[in-house]
Amino acid sequence: MKKSWNRVFVIVIDSLGIGGAADAADYGDGGTDTLGHISESVEHFEIPNLQKLGLANLHPLKQVEPSGNPLGYFARLNERSRGKDTMTGHWEMMGLKTEKPFITFTDTGFPAELIAELERRTGRKIIGNKSASGTEILEELAEEEIATGHMIVYTSADSVLQICGNEETFDLKELYRCCEIARELTMRDEWRVGRVIARPYLGKKRGEFKRTSNRHDYAVPPFGRTALDAMKEAGLDVISVGKIQDIFAGCGITQAWKSKSSVHGMEQTIELAKGDFHGLCFVNLVDFDALWGHRRDPEGYGEELERFDKKLGELLDNLREDDLLMITADHGNDPTYTGTDHTREQVPLLLYAKNLEGSGELPEADTFGVVGATAAAAFGVAMPEGTIGSSLIPLLR
Repeated sequence: MKKSWNRVFVIVIDSLGIGGAADAADYGDGGTDTLGHISESVEHFEIPNLQKLGLANLHPLKQVEPSGNPLGYFARLNERSRGKDTMTGHWEMMGLKTEKPFITFTDTGFPAELIAELERRTGRKIIGNKSASGTEILEELAEEEIATGHMIVYTSADSVLQICGNEETFDLKELYRCCEIARELTMRDEWRVGRVIARPYLGKKRGEFKRTSNRHDYAVPPFGRTALDAMKEAGLDVISVGKIQDIFAGCGITQAWKSKSSVHGMEQTIELAKGDFHGLCFVNLVDFDALWGHRRDPEGYGEELERFDKKLGELLDNLREDDLLMITADHGNDPTYTGTDHTREQVPLLLYAKNLEGSGELPEADTFGVVGATAAAAFGVAMPEGTIGSSLIPLLR
């Protein structure tokens, strides 16, 4: 069997957990099961391409039969890092084990000391300081920000501090200045968040506010070299689609494509598959998490999976003989669970290539790091020293 590939596609269905991890109870997540509970909550669930790749073989689904002849390999992955957030999960995929989880302020808002220091340094009074969706916070507070010059600060279930600014009245340069100050302050251990995000918008009154494409992320860079760095240094293309560029603070990335939605992200991936590159295409599809998981909408999540499945069919049609596809997730976000936080779960790995003769279930892995290790090994690239995860290629035939 061929032991190398010309292109590798890694697609992250953001938050598609498949049942509580062994340590789920330690995170308050006992009994969670993102995929299983979506299946139980919806009447129709048509995912024929995921079915062909073995998803229902890996995890029983109410409406979807296991494939009698799955096209590829599949496995359950466990997270070894401490945490259940986006950056922790993605970094582990590419070989980094996070010992200290990023802090979230979902339930409490940011500490008074941080808010006071941010007000002092920026010279602006802060309003908001709570967990909210970006569209909701604008409807509630944007008119006040425009009228007073106050600054909207909010968070989400991720480890983020977000600042809104109207491009006409607040000014982009000023918004970025305030975010740079926030990034400096939130490097302290007790306030350390994964990302500070500038959220510019336009509009003058409720019902008219729209966020613009001038968003800017100030992310903490990975604390060590990853599979992405190793592949880039080997001269390979490392293409990011969606928020991968932000998650890794640009480290190890050679080209970045921003996505407007998960469907758009898949359309970009299909376009890349039709073109020519040599290396990795690393894709994050965030809508599953942001639009449906955090908002506790199993029906919406299920419909998003059906939309993904249709685009997956198009991608499969455009894969070449020497392409390797891996589909996985970074954490869970059970839309039937209490609260709005991520959930500590196992995640799926679906692995497919036209030049593989075998198929079936692989042994359960003790780290997400098998994803990056497998991608690097596909090109004969050694993983950086100190990373975790072993390539699955020796188990394939």
